[in-house]
Amino acid sequence: MSDFYDNNNNNTTNNSENSYNYSSYGNYNEYKSEENPQPKKPKKHTFLKVIAFLLCMGIAGGGSVQIYKFMNNTKLSTPSEEETSETSETPENTADSDETPEKTNDSASEQKVPAPQNLPGLFDIASRTDAKYLPDIVDEIMPSVVGVSSTFEFTSSGYSSWGFGFGIPQEPTTQEAVGTGTGIVMSEDGYIVTNAHVIYDDSEYKAGEAKSVSVLFSDKKEYDAKIIAYDLETDIAVLKIDETGFTPATFGDSDDLRVGELVIAVGNPLGFELFGSVTSGIVSALNREISINEKNMTLIQTDAAINSGNSGGPLLNSCGQVIGINSAKMSSSYGSNTASIEGLGFAIPINDARVIIDDLINNGHVTGRPQIGITAVDIDEMYSSYLGLPMGIYVRNVAEGSAAEMAGIKVGDVIIGINDEAVTSMDELNSIKNKFKAGDTITLKISRNGEDIDIDLVLHDANDEMNVQEEN
Repeated sequence: MSDFYDNNNNNTTNNSENSYNYSSYGNYNEYKSEENPQPKKPKKHTFLKVIAFLLCMGIAGGGSVQIYKFMNNTKLSTPSEEETSETSETPENTADSDETPEKTNDSASEQKVPAPQNLPGLFDIASRTDAKYLPDIVDEIMPSVVGVSSTFEFTSSGYSSWGFGFGIPQEPTTQEAVGTGTGIVMSEDGYIVTNAHVIYDDSEYKAGEAKSVSVLFSDKKEYDAKIIAYDLETDIAVLKIDETGFTPATFGDSDDLRVGELVIAVGNPLGFELFGSVTSGIVSALNREISINEKNMTLIQTDAAINSGNSGGPLLNSCGQVIGINSAKMSSSYGSNTASIEGLGFAIPINDARVIIDDLINNGHVTGRPQIGITAVDIDEMYSSYLGLPMGIYVRNVAEGSAAEMAGIKVGDVIIGINDEAVTSMDELNSIKNKFKAGDTITLKISRNGEDIDIDLVLHDANDEMNVQEEN
């Protein structure tokens, strides 16, 4: 800023010397000096022409002075009263003093002129008041960003095709596949956070947890990492390197974010060949509720470029603080012109991730997650009409020792409401249930043998050993 300010001061001073000023503009007596030949004897009506000319000069001169004042008020500063009195002398007085123009020019050049107020750029508009220089943010975060390489093991289908629909069965074979992602160093002693889907495969191969994981740093050093724990529902995993001396990232407050605020994403798109790629954008939306792989998540939406391989990397604010964990990019195409969706990236808010990370490190799983303990199926309008049952959730199984069993829920019950709110699907039921924690009491409205009854139920922890049935 200091260099910019000085340059502008220099430019302003030079402009004031070259621009028009009161003492040098329209000096009619100087033009009418002895060096100039005397004008010819005026002809008839010349007197009237001279009067008209002088009136026009007066109007033009006044207009010029007003324009100069306007330019002074907008670009420079308003002339002082002393300067105004010196430069407002009559042409006759000005002609009598040859030194007046030089004095006026000196005062104009010596006048202190403040630097003009410049319009802020995009970075300034979207940044916080305590924002850092963008390259400094990148320099600070790079030692804390790692590449995560996961080796998965899966079994082939055991069928070989020769073409034309012919083939012979073969013995199933075990194969390996490698996936890459990004991670964030959380502590000096080697704890790293990333996405669960980086180290756990639930795609078509169903490989499950990675067989081995390695971590690559920006200085090209590589370490083996151990999976501490992961949570598929929130897509968060914690890794650990058995070394010390690492540089942890600085974590911020995602609740303090505003829509339109500048954010920076760092990661390894498409693998380690593009290690440490930096992109920037703004916060497009907050608390965006979307479904990813049939899991409902509340995320930060950003238009910063996030691609395959960025998963698990940091989303930073303009202070260089981690405020999100990059998790997903929404991409699709519509119609024959294959117009694709761009600028739809999503990150897990760091405030939400903190609770999960602490649980994963301390307990090996997420604690307090509520569970009812049933297996159920939705009854939509068609099944309701066919079976003669109300729309809702049909209970097919009740887990032994579960919250549902202890509350008196039975197979064949139809859940039609929770806490006086109607529900017609398991998704709706879970959405409301997940607002509570284990130990809280909810009230389920049940349709049983054509009669509606209310049943109070104390939610259990989903990780309790007795709650072995998975809710569907």
